[in-house]
Amino acid sequence: MMHSLKNGMMAVVETLLNKFEEDQAKNREMLKKNTHEHAGHYTDNCSDSDSSFNQSYTFMNQERLQLIAEQLDPSQPEEVRKDAMQTLCSAPPSDVLNCECWHILHKNLTLSLADPDSAFTEKILRFYAKTFSLSSLSMAREVYTSLAKHVELSFKSKEIQKLLSSGVDITNPNLIRLLKKIRLLNDYQKEAPSFWIRHPEKYMEEIVESTLSLLSASQDPSFPSSQMHFGPVFFLAMIDTKAMWFKKWMHAYYSRKVVLQLLEKSYKSLITAAIEHCFYYFESSQSAIDGNSKPSMASQQQSGTKQKTIFTKQELHYLYFVHSLSLLGRLLIYKHGRGLFPIKVKNRKEKVQLSDLVVLFTNIMLYCSNAPKTSGDYTGSFAPASLAMEVLRILCDRKECASECLYIGKVVDVLLSPIQKLLDGEKIHVNCDETTLTYIADILARIASFEGGLTLLLYGQKTDTSKKRTVAAHIIAQFSKNLLHEDIAALSESDMLAVLKGSFIFVCRQMYHTCEGLQVLLHYQLHDCIADAWKKTILLSERTPTPVAGATSLSSVSQESQGTMAWEESLLDNLLNFAATPKGLLLLQQTGAINECVTYMFSRFTKKLQVSRCEKFGYGVMVTQVAATASGALALQKSGFIQALVTDLWAVLECGRDDVRVIHPKPTPVDPIDRSCQKSFLALVNLMSSYPAVYELIGNQVLPSKDIYSLREVPTCFADIFDRLIIVDSDAKMNSLFNYEQSHIFGLRLLNVLCCNLDTLLLLESQYKVSDVLLNAQKENTLESSAGLENVIIDGVSVERNHILVRMNVIGGPCERVLPPRALIQGNNLYPWPMFSSHPVPKCYISDVPLIDVHTQDNELAKFLSKKLDSRPGWLDNCRRLFSKIIKNNPVSLSGSVYEELLEKCVSHLSETPTNCVFTYSDCKDEQVQTELSAVQCLGVKMVIRYGKHLNLLNSTAEQDLPELLNQCEKLLKPQRIISDSPMRYLQGRFPGHDWFASSVFLIMSGDSEKALAFLLKFSCLLASAYLWLPRLHISKLLSADIALSGIHPVYFCSSHYIEMLMKTEIPLVFSAFRMSGYTPSQICQHWLSQCFWNYLDWLDICHYIALCIILGPDYQIYFCVAIFKHLQQEILQHTQAQDLQVYLKIYEEQLKRFILKRDRRCFTVKLLLLLLGSYFCEMPAFLGAAMPANMSAL
Repeated sequence: MMHSLKNGMMAVVETLLNKFEEDQAKNREMLKKNTHEHAGHYTDNCSDSDSSFNQSYTFMNQERLQLIAEQLDPSQPEEVRKDAMQTLCSAPPSDVLNCECWHILHKNLTLSLADPDSAFTEKILRFYAKTFSLSSLSMAREVYTSLAKHVELSFKSKEIQKLLSSGVDITNPNLIRLLKKIRLLNDYQKEAPSFWIRHPEKYMEEIVESTLSLLSASQDPSFPSSQMHFGPVFFLAMIDTKAMWFKKWMHAYYSRKVVLQLLEKSYKSLITAAIEHCFYYFESSQSAIDGNSKPSMASQQQSGTKQKTIFTKQELHYLYFVHSLSLLGRLLIYKHGRGLFPIKVKNRKEKVQLSDLVVLFTNIMLYCSNAPKTSGDYTGSFAPASLAMEVLRILCDRKECASECLYIGKVVDVLLSPIQKLLDGEKIHVNCDETTLTYIADILARIASFEGGLTLLLYGQKTDTSKKRTVAAHIIAQFSKNLLHEDIAALSESDMLAVLKGSFIFVCRQMYHTCEGLQVLLHYQLHDCIADAWKKTILLSERTPTPVAGATSLSSVSQESQGTMAWEESLLDNLLNFAATPKGLLLLQQTGAINECVTYMFSRFTKKLQVSRCEKFGYGVMVTQVAATASGALALQKSGFIQALVTDLWAVLECGRDDVRVIHPKPTPVDPIDRSCQKSFLALVNLMSSYPAVYELIGNQVLPSKDIYSLREVPTCFADIFDRLIIVDSDAKMNSLFNYEQSHIFGLRLLNVLCCNLDTLLLLESQYKVSDVLLNAQKENTLESSAGLENVIIDGVSVERNHILVRMNVIGGPCERVLPPRALIQGNNLYPWPMFSSHPVPKCYISDVPLIDVHTQDNELAKFLSKKLDSRPGWLDNCRRLFSKIIKNNPVSLSGSVYEELLEKCVSHLSETPTNCVFTYSDCKDEQVQTELSAVQCLGVKMVIRYGKHLNLLNSTAEQDLPELLNQCEKLLKPQRIISDSPMRYLQGRFPGHDWFASSVFLIMSGDSEKALAFLLKFSCLLASAYLWLPRLHISKLLSADIALSGIHPVYFCSSHYIEMLMKTEIPLVFSAFRMSGYTPSQICQHWLSQCFWNYLDWLDICHYIALCIILGPDYQIYFCVAIFKHLQQEILQHTQAQDLQVYLKIYEEQLKRFILKRDRRCFTVKLLLLLLGSYFCEMPAFLGAAMPANMSAL
């Protein structure tokens, strides 16, 4: 059947050929004239396949194609070959590519490429272009490899080398033909990667190998680079200067694997030649500058706008340098490309390492021309410094590549060498101008944006201990500080001084926005320098004259004003980034610019902009960090951030979006906090996570509680949210909600999270009687049964209220209380837990605490304490050793009178040693001071007494003894406080929260207020009191005035700061999880530490925590929190993915029930504590002590 079909088609084709025979004879002469006219002209689009499709096609049979193939034989007369080629170009590509005589045709075409007739060879190239576009890869491969081989042989001819001896004249017909052939090859090189994956790998391998073979063709390798004959790679560099073909080949692993394998096995000389030429270019350019002569490789630009027709040898060398630089830069990106190194090159004793090549790139960026200083310099994107900078930038942006290539001491040393010279007042290289300095800053900023690079800049390379060199961070910080003070003589009059300042401050910012970076740069006081520059800029902007319409200098004044405004915003942005860490937030507060910085942050936050070009996340973490303090919360309120957040929440929860059409109604939510509300809920939790912020925003505020609420009345602050969503105690509030149940449950869940902070719970209870409101709501939500009893209706709201009421009224760790679930269960009994609608709390929610027989405790430490040897030398060391041993092996035995006696004796012994007394010891109290417990503290006393009785630790007189102890503590601490005129509520009067440490000591002393007070008096002189006893340093004179009046406690700016620093090193996954969630470890740690882990740990674990920090040192506070995060690592990662990390850490305290006491976790926890102690034994105590002013002991 196929044979008959073939015969039929041949007959049809024969008929058509006869009809077109006369037309073709007439057209032949015309085509000859046209080709003859254009034969000697160079056309840039010669290899494009478009023109080959704008021709009429003639159907041909196999016999005719066989005849054409024979006529193209080089032995045939010229006219016969030209006619055959013309006919072949008119044939349909499908006929030619599928003909039986293709091999003969291909062979003759390849031989004809050497024909001196330009018009004839151009027709062959057009046919090849059409073949590349329309044929299969197998046939295109044959055409490509043969063309590449032909070009390779062409360069070996003496005639071509003679033509190239003085450069390239592109008007020469022979060179035109050669350029067209290489252009055609390059076009196919760039197109082939888009489709060769669909074909067998061997086709791609042959194409790659023929290309590498072509580019590796050169003269005798013994020739020096300066005498190198111009091979194919030079011509390819003229056409594809930045090696785009290599970039495309290396993009996909499919082709990259083959390219790298061939380079390693057979064609490493191509890489070697590229490296040699980069070295040659740099050395020759520097020797020309040193000799005060024109660089030998500079280009000679032609005057006027006439098209360039001659490329000199120097220009060809430069184009090859650009091609080599681009190729090597792309090669270093990939792991197997870097695996080709080290490489042996000529004229160098040692092999070229990766670091040597990167140092070369760096030197090119620093010391080769960047701006045109002579008429022969390249500028713009082809300037050598710009090209090297782009390569280094690409390497920096790939973490694995940068760690191998750039995070090396000698690379950073080369980068910093011009900066060091400027600091030393020395003259720098003529080509190292202001633009080059901005390049240095850009590369340094990119290095600092990754952990490995940041560590290198902060601490140097630890492997090289032979030389003592200044750490890079100190050089950068000092240079930035001098720039801000305009104390660099060589740059004092530069027009780019502002740009340089911004560039290098940004590098410092990449360091100081991390805990470890801020610690290294702390003594440079960059926050003060930046704040001073910002204040000067404000004064300058105020002096700028107002533009007057019609004035001649209107444009210049406007530009100057815009430049000043941009510089002011840049400085604010850099100041704002101090708020990324707890200690940095304190520094920002001390500058007095926190309000302006937060306002600037809010403007960027509303636009959903990133923190910087090197930061992957937005401002979520920074907002949470700022909201951890009273001053930060006040700044957020003044900026309008809180109002915008509350308004957005109300729009999502109650109103919906205004732009949603009625035909697309909002679906009824299944979960009270669905996806639309989740983001707003977490934002509220972040902002109100810390008690100082809550007290500052709602302290002493009365709820509106109106009789009528308009449906258009939108809340604008947190007090309104409490009034409308939480304290829903009237019909007016209920009727004002479109989605009452969903909105009220939203408010109750927010309340549930807030009440986890005991101080916040006491504040809400004292101001708004939240517990009574919820109990009344439970009573109203009842039905009378047939027996006359009232049963609470079980629904989503009542279940949520029941959970909150139990949480508010039952205090204890995970093993000391039982919290009811917040969801119904499947089965007949949907909610088997009793509803809490009136006091007392149902007993099922209070766990039984076993009585501890203090007289039967028998352990080595108890025997040691009973021997009364505390006056002997070395007693404290022996006590610490025994305590560490028992806490590791049998911590349960440390309870009752053992802890009471242990802490009394240890604190007494510590306070008797002058070196341990950081604060002045004083037992005098101003009896004239009138003290009265606040409403928060009165409720706190009731809570402590209830908890102590539940633990069987207190007697009947404790209700009078604890208030007396707290009043005595207030008499002791009040004279040491600064009288503040700050507008912050948090700084008015006594400590606004409850004293949880004093309450804990009261319980440890079994309710003996005299023992507790004596203990606190001695303890107050120790460093540990600054971190365990929060009221101790509340606006205290023992702190510097600016720290005291900031309202930021050392637990936050010191302990929490170092907790984050250790987390980043010890548990980086957990640290990253916090960053991704928009929450901060410092927030939750401040929460835990401020209430001594009450409600999160069982009582015995709380005693362990207090004893560890007192006996072994306050740095154990840091290790303890890090150990908790390590213990919760898996859960933290899971809840980060579920986007509820902050909620989990606050309300799911049962996860800590196995933290230290249970055997399955005890060993791990204590080992981790000891490991952290061993790693940071010298650093942490010094850091904690450094946070206290040096002269405070004299106060």
